Order: sequence, then C-alpha cells, then structure tokens
Amino acid sequence: MTTNSDTNVTLGELKERIASFAKARDWEQFHAPKNLAMALASEVGELMEHFLWSDNLESRQLLEDSDKRTQVAEELADVLIYALRFADVTGLDATKAILAKMERNEERYPIEKAKGSSAKYNEL
Repeated sequence: MTTNSDTNVTLGELKERIASFAKARDWEQFHAPKNLAMALASEVGELMEHFLWSDNLESRQLLEDSDKRTQVAEELADVLIYALRFADVTGLDATKAILAKMERNEERYPIEKAKGSSAKYNEL
C-alpha cells in the first residue's frame, strides 16, 4: 500500500481533487480570483497566528507538540488548497510559476552575495 505524500502525488492531481470538491458543493460561483486571494491571505494569517509572539526557537519547539503540529498542518493545508485553487481558476501553471520564480531568485540572490545574509536582492 502506497501512502500519499509529496513524492507521489502531483500538483495536477491535487488541483483536480480541489476542483472536484468545489464543484460538488456548487462553490465555483464564489471562486473568483479576488475571493480566492483574500481567502488565501486569511488562511496565511491563521497559520501565522500559531507562531505569534514566539521567538525562532519557540516556533520550532511548538512543532514538537503533536496537537500543535496537527493544527499547523491543517492551516498549511488550507493555504496550499487556496493557492492551488487560485492557480487552477486563473489558468496559471503552479509548477511553471514556481520554477520561473526560482530561476529569477537564483539570479537575484547569487550564492556568493546572498549566502548567510537576509538582505533583499537590491541591498546585496
């Protein structure tokens, strides 16, 4: 038996599952890009809330608690679901967008300038 994971489920399969879920509930009417972007921002806020007022070490330790880890995983799932739904509704290819952005980031943040630095590309 194969367990579904990042290594064997494609973004396309996830987008199809999310679209099917929305269609079965007649939610497509609500899934305009504006609404999905706002829902995505809201879910990111809920994810961030788990780490509010914690320092770097505390934020890592929080994930050692299984109940908190489950809650954080659920918020991450909501963020990813809305991001993939946004990509699907707008006709954006998430994989192409990510790979293109990584290429641009590699140009903006060359290792010799960016390694160990948190400075923005225009400040390196």
